[in-house]
Amino acid sequence: MYLSRVEIDINNRRKMKDLTHLGCYHGWVEHSFPQENDIRTRKLWRIDNIGDKYYLIILSEYIPDKEKLEKYGVESTTEVKDYDEFLASLKEGIRAKFRIKLNTVIAKIDKENSTKRGRIMPVPNEKLNGFLVDKAQRNGFEVKTDEFGISKIDKEYFMNFDKEDKKKSRKNIVSATYEGMLTITDLEKFKVALVNGIGKKKAYGCGFLTIIPEK
Repeated sequence: MYLSRVEIDINNRRKMKDLTHLGCYHGWVEHSFPQENDIRTRKLWRIDNIGDKYYLIILSEYIPDKEKLEKYGVESTTEVKDYDEFLASLKEGIRAKFRIKLNTVIAKIDKENSTKRGRIMPVPNEKLNGFLVDKAQRNGFEVKTDEFGISKIDKEYFMNFDKEDKKKSRKNIVSATYEGMLTITDLEKFKVALVNGIGKKKAYGCGFLTIIPEK
């Protein structure tokens, strides 16, 4: 697998007018892999803000096409690294800095029919820390509430096309971006989480866990 990064050309108004919602970024990611026109592989992606710059980062099975990746990026800023080598270096007990943007929703249980999935509801702000702690336990790592914080709470959208009605509708996505320290507790589960992502709306920039192990 490959980890790619490109600086987004935020000062180019012509480019940025095409990136009005998360669906546009999803399209940019997919179009950066022209060899996958017939069968699309899963990709994880996220927009990161570092200082006064914004970056699109992608985890993918194949190397992206540099020209297409820089369609909305700054020329010659593409970086690609071998991710398999990084995965092989991980061990249980390692502590690492992390960042993840999660789609912070839960399914409310239908009291009249416990087998039926209830309505999807946003997680209340006061329960967002516990939401991550629970996700961590299920995905092979541990986080302590005094070792991470929420850097951003957001509400974004994408345009959904209904093939039957042939209409577009606006779909909202609520999210929280978490940053801090984690400890790997179950290596195999953790690797699956890194490669497959965590939670919902991964096609729209959520669920991509990135880490920098302590030296």
